[in-house]
Amino acid sequence: MQSVKGKIAWVTGAGTGIGRAGAVALGAAGATVILSGRRVPELEAAAKRINDAGGAAIVEQLDIADGDAVDAVVGRITEKYGRLDILVNSAGLNRPNRRWKTMEREDWDIVIDVNLTGAFNCSLAALRVMRPQRDGLIINVSSMAGRRVGTVSGFAYAASKHGVNAMSESINIENCHLGIRACALCPGEVATEIMDKRPNPPSAEDRARMIQEDDIGETILFISQTPANVCLNEVLITPTWNRGYIGSAEHAIDRTE
Repeated sequence: MQSVKGKIAWVTGAGTGIGRAGAVALGAAGATVILSGRRVPELEAAAKRINDAGGAAIVEQLDIADGDAVDAVVGRITEKYGRLDILVNSAGLNRPNRRWKTMEREDWDIVIDVNLTGAFNCSLAALRVMRPQRDGLIINVSSMAGRRVGTVSGFAYAASKHGVNAMSESINIENCHLGIRACALCPGEVATEIMDKRPNPPSAEDRARMIQEDDIGETILFISQTPANVCLNEVLITPTWNRGYIGSAEHAIDRTE
């Protein structure tokens, strides 16, 4: 394994959930972390947590769906640090209206704009830095919904994450000869605030059995520490108590009209 000490890591969605956990884990291991997201107070709190623990973190507020804004942030990162070693695309969302009988165009658009187009914007900007330096790692936080379509996450979310997985592999296909790697990290249910957006939010008991955000944070660190000659193309991680196997009310489809 290689150290991330001194590496420049940019994490989106870094104010909460998986992104925050990944940023904290990278910061604790010695990486300099740039935290991006839309909610400044949450980003500043996460950065303070890293800095107070002896790490190095700064905040770059950002809507990743805005490609010009993404390019500007990457420009400031490279101007300040001279390189970009790690990108963690963790910003993502879902909508309560996620089935055909309730979905509106607005619901589809915002899920695709953030989860897929946002990840594309950040990856494109990062690759423009990583390709000339002939080194770099992109971790795309996808989902088990990117592997299979189910009723819980909804088809818009699944479509966005299938796209993220395809994009990750295309990065490897086209850039592996330059020492650039991409990993699609596909977790199952993680007990983050996105659970509150579900039509039927899971119980506290069920959330306690899920993967916790720090589990994924440590997984992000592990991927970042793999040697440069190793590419983890895809990582699947699910709770031992897997509600997809055991079954839950959320997996049932209301077939009444």
